[in-house]
Amino acid sequence: MRIQLLLTGSELMAGDTVDSNSATIAQHLGRHGLAVDRKVTIGDDLDLLCAEIDRLSRDSDLLIVNGGLGPTVDDLTSEALGRVIGQPLQEHPEALQHLTRWCAKRNYPMNEANRKQAILPAGVDIVANSSGSAVGFRVRFHDCEIYCTPGVPSELLGMLEQEILPQLLQRFTDIEPVSISRFRLFGMGESGLQQRISDRFPDWPAELELGFRAGLPLLEVKLITRKPGLEPLKAEWIERLQSVLGDYLIGQGDTTLAESLVEALQHKGLKLCAAESCTGGRIASQIVEVAGASNVFEAGYVTYSNAIKQSALGVDAGTLETHGAVSEAVVREMAAGAAERSAADLAIAVSGIAGPSGGSEERPVGTVWIAWGFKDDIQAKSFYIPGGRKFFQTLTTAIALDLSRRAVLGLQSEPRYFRERGTK
Repeated sequence: MRIQLLLTGSELMAGDTVDSNSATIAQHLGRHGLAVDRKVTIGDDLDLLCAEIDRLSRDSDLLIVNGGLGPTVDDLTSEALGRVIGQPLQEHPEALQHLTRWCAKRNYPMNEANRKQAILPAGVDIVANSSGSAVGFRVRFHDCEIYCTPGVPSELLGMLEQEILPQLLQRFTDIEPVSISRFRLFGMGESGLQQRISDRFPDWPAELELGFRAGLPLLEVKLITRKPGLEPLKAEWIERLQSVLGDYLIGQGDTTLAESLVEALQHKGLKLCAAESCTGGRIASQIVEVAGASNVFEAGYVTYSNAIKQSALGVDAGTLETHGAVSEAVVREMAAGAAERSAADLAIAVSGIAGPSGGSEERPVGTVWIAWGFKDDIQAKSFYIPGGRKFFQTLTTAIALDLSRRAVLGLQSEPRYFRERGTK
């Protein structure tokens, strides 16, 4: 199948909205062996939209148009499709019924702007939208299946999973699903991992594709098979791959560092607390996003000023005066104070200089001290993380979560970031 995407919206072209929908579509189709060949993004221009729908549909088996189904004057997809396929716009009874129910459920009076979403090209089939006000629709033209979908990401996702993919799999019965196993790592880069795999497994089988996706803060490695009957081979090599990933492996699929930590705490029956300065609550926030965190997370303290470090955590004024807020002595006292006040088994504490100002020759911007571990065995280390305030806070949070994960699991090996970013 030749599959193409057409993303529409002037907000995409201006950079006001980042296009995540094309990635969502490609990922969901890809899991079923359907690869996107091309994507085109255009602004809210009726003539250009008509031209692209006509051009892409002539060269596709499947065209997914995303965006332009809303109630405003710059939502042009219905009008453009009608022009291309030579069908007049008319009020579609099924679309109007959906819109009426949607408004009634929210006690929202329907107005003419809303009603525009039920004006569709004649002859199209409705694609149900389980959460939004605008239905999707589809039509066959130029021997191409054209699907028009909403631009709201959550609505698109529901439509893909509940409507579009089931219809495609029913229609195109010769599609062979792709098997993808994903593993997430922290603390190792793409080149380092690729070298490890190449050195360890020069005989890596060609039938098993390896893919890498670097992000902040995690690295994802994928193992892909595109033919049936390879599951035994894949299982064997997953085991070998995991031996190479070692302590850097935090989980499979979409596992986050916080999820991995919460799972480890639950397994061990332990509780954790956090004392944060430069990360401003990010550590605690990521932990409590995880279902079940209430069983393992006792408390989070955001102690930004020195005065609050003293009053909330019991950090000694003399320690702050002698060593400064960004120091080993202070983060140790922050961790000890948080553990004592919350009665948690383990503590995390961070204090650093996020920038862009506030640094010195001795402690430049990007310096952070992290304390972590069991309350009777607190460890501490400083790291240097230059690169901007947001980058600093993101990576500091990730390192703190990972060090806590390692402490809970009893992992003794020293991670690479000790050598690459550690200072003391």
